[in-house]
Amino acid sequence: MKERIIKSINGQREFFRSQETKSVKFRINQLIKLKKLIKEKQSEIEEALWSDLRKSPEEVYLTEISVVLQELDNHIKHLKKWAKPQRVKSPMHLFPSTSSIVCEPLGVTLIIAPWNYPFQLVFNPLIGAISSGCCAMLKPSPSAAATATLIEEMVKELYDPNYIDIVLGGREVNEALLEQKFDFIFFTGSTALGKIVSKAAAENLTPLILELGGKSPCIVDSDADLDITANRIVWGKFINAGQTCIAPDYLFVHKSVKDTLLTKLRSKIAEMYGEKVTESRVYPRIISSGAMDRLKELMNEGDIYCGGDINEQERYIAPTIIDNITPESRIMQDEIFGPILPVMTFENITEVFDYLDSKEKPLALYYFGKGGKNIASRTTSGGMCINDTLMHIANHNLPFGGVGSSGMGKYHGRDSFLIFSNRRGIVNTPVWIDLPFKYAPFKYFKLMKRIL
Repeated sequence: MKERIIKSINGQREFFRSQETKSVKFRINQLIKLKKLIKEKQSEIEEALWSDLRKSPEEVYLTEISVVLQELDNHIKHLKKWAKPQRVKSPMHLFPSTSSIVCEPLGVTLIIAPWNYPFQLVFNPLIGAISSGCCAMLKPSPSAAATATLIEEMVKELYDPNYIDIVLGGREVNEALLEQKFDFIFFTGSTALGKIVSKAAAENLTPLILELGGKSPCIVDSDADLDITANRIVWGKFINAGQTCIAPDYLFVHKSVKDTLLTKLRSKIAEMYGEKVTESRVYPRIISSGAMDRLKELMNEGDIYCGGDINEQERYIAPTIIDNITPESRIMQDEIFGPILPVMTFENITEVFDYLDSKEKPLALYYFGKGGKNIASRTTSGGMCINDTLMHIANHNLPFGGVGSSGMGKYHGRDSFLIFSNRRGIVNTPVWIDLPFKYAPFKYFKLMKRIL
């Protein structure tokens, strides 16, 4: 496998040097080809994600296919404008030079994707790579095997491997890839794996973007609209059975409204998934038995308010709310990444601030109430929603990514084009005049000091 990877990277470097990928027309054509194939393969994509995570066709379209198609449309529409050299002002002391910024592709790139949104999180970064004019090596997660196999078929159908290639496999393949020198690495996954990728990239001084996770808080204040709040929390927490990097990880609710909110949350779960959630056609499953074991251990503290049902054979864990959790509880130490919502209470918002200040910066932060501006100014996170969950990821005009331990670098929309590009500053100086000010022995130094 290592020899195959090295051969592919060398082939991509040779193809990149041909300058073909720098053509904006070429890039747009590759994006159009991808869009067409995704539409043709929609039913196969749905089947693969049902096999891996038992996602319903509706959820597959909303959270995977439509996200990629919207990103494609955005890049196809705006790429010519983004790729056009940007003229910028030149200060007087550079006269008669002109200055511009040219976005040039970084080169041969590596995209490592996770299993929780295995289709979207391969193709969304790939759109940025294609849009910027890069070549790319794709590495989907083996945990979502059916989707990875389908993506491999699609990539091989669409692209020459000297342009876009894909390798399947586990840890040994990741290690072989990370031993190689790429011009850019895009990684989505856990913080622990992100550290490994970051260390490997440092060996070659390779720039990278890390899309990680963390414990994203969901704060509900005393003046929140509890009906709407419950609806949006249940949707955001339990979509994909909680296996979402920006899912509300835990609930921090004002003591005065906690009981009412919990009642409404339980009711909303029944409305969305039925009284017998295990029979619901639209409730997904946990990715693996190993993930099941980890999640089961997190349910041993506190008091289960609702849910708690487990079927190991089906990899099923019911939407579960756990009350009477403390900051010291095990479930509050690491990202949950499953359908379990622990609940803590506060009486004064300063308690929330103090708690958040003592923790790592989260990937997302959610606040329900009338004090959204105050919360936004007093806290930090990769992204934030006020009176909603997850929806900041749906706007391709917003940069998406983490901060601190929840990640580095932003993408989506134009940001995806930029992260795979080198913003090259160029000064163009004509030769029809050669002003003597800058030359030794600095005869006009006093005048230059005034200009500078």
